[in-house]
Amino acid sequence: MALKIGMIYDHIRPDERMIIEAAKKRGIPITLYDADKIFFNLTDPERLETEPIMLQRSISYFRGLHITALLESKGVKVVNSYKASSICGNKALTSIALAKAQVPTPTTYLAFTESAALEALEKIGFPAILKPVIGSWGRLIAPLKDVDSAKAIFESREYMFPLYQVYYLQEMVDRPSRDIRCFVIEDQAVAAIYRYPAPGDWKTNIARGGRAEPCKITPEIEELSVKAAEAVGGGVLGVDMMESQKGLLVHEVNNTTEFKTTTEATGIDIPDKIIEYLVAISRR
Repeated sequence: MALKIGMIYDHIRPDERMIIEAAKKRGIPITLYDADKIFFNLTDPERLETEPIMLQRSISYFRGLHITALLESKGVKVVNSYKASSICGNKALTSIALAKAQVPTPTTYLAFTESAALEALEKIGFPAILKPVIGSWGRLIAPLKDVDSAKAIFESREYMFPLYQVYYLQEMVDRPSRDIRCFVIEDQAVAAIYRYPAPGDWKTNIARGGRAEPCKITPEIEELSVKAAEAVGGGVLGVDMMESQKGLLVHEVNNTTEFKTTTEATGIDIPDKIIEYLVAISRR
């Protein structure tokens, strides 16, 4: 039977266009599913009449997670899996998975009240960082320079959605003004970039105006990024790490990773490698 794949999306970004083009070049039909328009019968035990392989590219964490759970319950192979998606989309779950796999990570604490968070900061020391457990593109990540700034930020979080009263506190790692993103597909590190912040910013997100330069994949980067990817369930993932005085530290593993900038900086055809991976797992 000829291979067919499906792709779920809620926005067609340049990255998704590159995947569509890569599939066309290989002569593989790809059906697009707009998450804004699809719906499912949760109680019907029959298998869904969809492609047997689905690439999940929904930007929304909760939307993507629910759709993936439903598809997997109907026997559809989804990349990335529910396990990988749920862990990568939650920074606390990612830290737990990385620590369990003995992947070096920044010192991180979790607290649920302002007073407990302040006690945790005494363990971490200042400066530190407060991150939302669910979020992307560096949104609502705040540096905590001292007790007074921490109290002010914690007070503001008390008026926000309850999710933001989960205090994910991390040490401020002494590092160069850049980090490394390594793109991993299954058990291979296929491309890596250095990410530099935009002028006047300290966050390295490309979406915030940062820039990228190619990064050579050293044996250390390859071993650590693959180990981190396996720790969260594997698939198509972007592993972020920092160059600390203690060596490389993994601080995030990203699901539904944007790769356009990495492809442009390195010349590695990541969308084609994603399609190649989908073809490979369809034959297993």
